[in-house]
Amino acid sequence: MRRARIILLGLLAPLILGQAQPRSREAQPRLVPDVSQEHIEIRYSFTGAELLLFGAILYPGGQTPARPPDIAVVVKGPLERIVLREKQRVAGIWMNVERVRFRSAPAFYAVASSRPLAQLLNERTASIYELGLDNLQLSPGGGVSSEVMRRFESGLIDLRRRNQLYAEYPSGVEIRQGVLYSARIRIPARVPVGNYTAETFLISNGRVIAGAARDIRIEKLGFEGFVANAAEHWSLTYGIVCVALALLLGWGASALFQRRYA
Repeated sequence: MRRARIILLGLLAPLILGQAQPRSREAQPRLVPDVSQEHIEIRYSFTGAELLLFGAILYPGGQTPARPPDIAVVVKGPLERIVLREKQRVAGIWMNVERVRFRSAPAFYAVASSRPLAQLLNERTASIYELGLDNLQLSPGGGVSSEVMRRFESGLIDLRRRNQLYAEYPSGVEIRQGVLYSARIRIPARVPVGNYTAETFLISNGRVIAGAARDIRIEKLGFEGFVANAAEHWSLTYGIVCVALALLLGWGASALFQRRYA
């Protein structure tokens, strides 16, 4: 009889666990995120923008815990392939001596958190979710040593940081009453066009317990949009027109100069 009960429990265990798992998932808090602008337009007068990310944390049963979780938000995109070259002075001449190709480096990356990320996550978890500039997965090409690779990765991050395309805000997320949160991300004037994602992560006890994302589109409109679209889709025609305009302007300036001082 006892053996029969053990066998029966063994057969029912998968069903019991299958019913228990959805309940444990439902017991976790959920995020309801939003952004102030899902579509950012770049025109001739564009000097940058400030993107507001905000939302709410929904707790099971509507009860806020004594120690609310932390939040990190990431605005990232679009991915691009780039070649980074390093110049060195050789025999008195500056030359490109080394280069590294990156297959999927984000053109823009900004992360804000309620506390410094080092206090919220360990290095492994931060690397999995690409939280922090030191944890970006840039997918560099092979053919160089790990030391050279790290130097080029640091150089790329530093270069884009100085151009305001990469940024970290260690205390950039404000959480009110453990429920409402908000963060502001600066979008520079030279931001690349394309599709972006705004990701929000809910962090508790060193783990990411919930996540949500919203899509953002940045594009050029007006004359700037026409020029960018022509350069991308009709590159040959665009190049010929640019050369022709340069020759025409040069000829016009020369003719005006000769007439004025003849």
